Amino acid sequence: MPPFGSLVIVVTPKGKRRLMRVEADRDWHSADGVLSMRDVAAADYGGEVRTSLGRPLRLQEPGLYDLIQGVKRQTQIIYPKDIAYICLRLGAGPGRRILEAGSGSGALTLALSWFCGPSGEVHSCEAREEFHKLARRNLTWAGLGGNVTLHRRDIAEGFPVQGADALFLDVRTPWEYLRHAPQALRPGALLGFLLPTVEQVSALLRGLEQGPYDDVEVCELLLRRWKALADRLRPDDRMIAHTGFLIFCRLQECSEEFESLKPLGTRERKQEAARQSRRAATAEQPSP
Repeated sequence: MPPFGSLVIVVTPKGKRRLMRVEADRDWHSADGVLSMRDVAAADYGGEVRTSLGRPLRLQEPGLYDLIQGVKRQTQIIYPKDIAYICLRLGAGPGRRILEAGSGSGALTLALSWFCGPSGEVHSCEAREEFHKLARRNLTWAGLGGNVTLHRRDIAEGFPVQGADALFLDVRTPWEYLRHAPQALRPGALLGFLLPTVEQVSALLRGLEQGPYDDVEVCELLLRRWKALADRLRPDDRMIAHTGFLIFCRLQECSEEFESLKPLGTRERKQEAARQSRRAATAEQPSP
């Protein structure tokens, strides 16, 4: 039974879904009639309750997916399909310390809090005051965030923690902050990034070439749902396609000897020569 103060999903016969909080004196008024919150609190998840007009409504328990979709947003949130892979690649889980910037509306922060649990830590940095407050409100609304520390901070000044297991950057120019990452992470830590355009991805890759980073992956995730009809199974007419590029890598010591022992074909030798040329050109540039 959903206790008072908890969140519940109400589904109407027309398929409309509403995520609401069960509060004793705040009955829900709709075209289907008045839904008593006391009736909701006395029912079971997966069951049905009736309104004052006798209309049946179904009750469902919200999962992480529903909480992410239900956050109040002033920014474009990261889609659940991307969040799932991000959490997997960063190894978010019990006892892990995860660092992210920026918080935005807090959708990814919420998921990291969920996966890391009471024994984990999540540190989230946000430079803008309005988003910093919004992320905290969304975490409180979802009943999560006890393991989250929100930092009102511009990461151009560096990161507020050391020894983190992973870092995720959802910022416009992440290559500008790579120099601060080694001081915030433990050796061999994982890094992830989200960027919308190929130009930004190329700029980040050039930054990662300067080290100490390796094991780089660039990908995008496409989600296509199918119509759940046993006798007419086929894809939906619409799909969630490109929402951004995901880039992952590791903090890695890179020696000249190791690189020299890699087997290289003609194409790889040309690529390596171009990379070395870019590194040399960057090294000759004066420091800002």
